[in-house]
Amino acid sequence: MRKLHTREIEGQRQTPLSLPQASRLPVIALLDNVRSLYNVGSMFRTADGTLLEGMYLTGYTPRPPRKEIDKTALGATHSVPWEYFPNPIDAITRAKERGAAICILEQTTHSRRYHEVRKEEFPICLVVGNELTGVSDAILAEADFAIDIPMFGIKHSLNAAVAFGVAVFELSRIWRSP
Repeated sequence: MRKLHTREIEGQRQTPLSLPQASRLPVIALLDNVRSLYNVGSMFRTADGTLLEGMYLTGYTPRPPRKEIDKTALGATHSVPWEYFPNPIDAITRAKERGAAICILEQTTHSRRYHEVRKEEFPICLVVGNELTGVSDAILAEADFAIDIPMFGIKHSLNAAVAFGVAVFELSRIWRSP
């Protein structure tokens, strides 16, 4: 076993020229009032890594170009389509018009585990809320279903960008599995 060289890894990835024709994961991420620029950048990088369909940034979520976002996104703000909506309900309306089910990443009375999403539920608009207060009640009222990530320690949740990564890579596995 040996580590792959950067040029070997790059040979297995999309290129700027191939990206427009690539088959994207039918998931739109909706980030609502995410306050950390570093979390936003990390979510962009994760969205690129899973070839997400796109991202909706809403409320006071910071948006590119910002050096703090770029620091963690490492260029993913150019490879992931994104839009900004001041009002998250407008973004949800757009996602629904595109046929997406609204899935919130939140602990609710009716949440199911993140790995229980079914292929027939795609396309999905995955909503991630504020790091402290989570998904707003207005968005909760629009949700088709909720997923959560089980926690086994003292803390009741993961960092927003980490939770997003766990959920999106699982959605990618579900969608891309035979």
